[in-house]
Amino acid sequence: MNIRKILSTFVALSLAAVSFTGCAKADASSKVIKVGASSTPHAEILEAVKDNLAKEGYDLQIVVYDDYVLPNKALSDGELDANYFQHTPYLNSYNASNNTDIVVAAPIHYEPFGLYGKGITKVSDIPAGSTIVIPADDSNETRALLLLQQEGLITLPDGANALDGVTVLDIVDDKGYKITPVQADTVAAQFTNGDEGSVAVINGNYALAAGLKSSDALAVEDASGDAAQTYANIIAVRKGDENSEKIKALVKALETDEVKQFIADKYNGAVVAIF
Repeated sequence: MNIRKILSTFVALSLAAVSFTGCAKADASSKVIKVGASSTPHAEILEAVKDNLAKEGYDLQIVVYDDYVLPNKALSDGELDANYFQHTPYLNSYNASNNTDIVVAAPIHYEPFGLYGKGITKVSDIPAGSTIVIPADDSNETRALLLLQQEGLITLPDGANALDGVTVLDIVDDKGYKITPVQADTVAAQFTNGDEGSVAVINGNYALAAGLKSSDALAVEDASGDAAQTYANIIAVRKGDENSEKIKALVKALETDEVKQFIADKYNGAVVAIF
């Protein structure tokens, strides 16, 4: 028997086997959707759609992260199909700093800022000259100031917007209120430990942790407003994957009335669906 022919046939069969195995592996992995997420509320929201995706033949695997760098690195490196933990301004900053090309597949929810007043029942009852405590860092300060403007408590420059950002130095008219920025994670404690008449703008997560409900707030960010739209938490993917079948299936599973109701019931207004 011709040895060369035998070897040639063996190599051909081996390559065919490898090719078949590779195709099988690709087909199997295409039904797995691996998503990196923060534990609350992102991973919890994803868990709520796991069974529905399974009915569509997809295995949703949720990888929980406790920082804001690793989920984007893992996505860029191909370890994840998507992540769900960030808003677009943060993503844009990450892309610029790391030369990555991660894009938005869909906005899912936002965590509204609320204006709270101790012993105060409506915005118009906030006494003249009151100190209003707000968070003092970047996007949080911007969102707080936009909320105060939304409620007519201050005036900001024409064109002030969430993406470009504003600070207390940009206030055109404080209308007699003392707008006082403090470290973001101390605002809720300062408010809850404050005297009657204390007023503060508090992030939804911090408010929830402090036992405050958005239903108790004097005002919250409008879902259709600039800040809510800009700072919506997103499903992010590598550029080019946003129209893949698995990502479209993931987004479709999330953007349902069932998920909207789950968010409303579980988070009592501290998290709001934006689809």
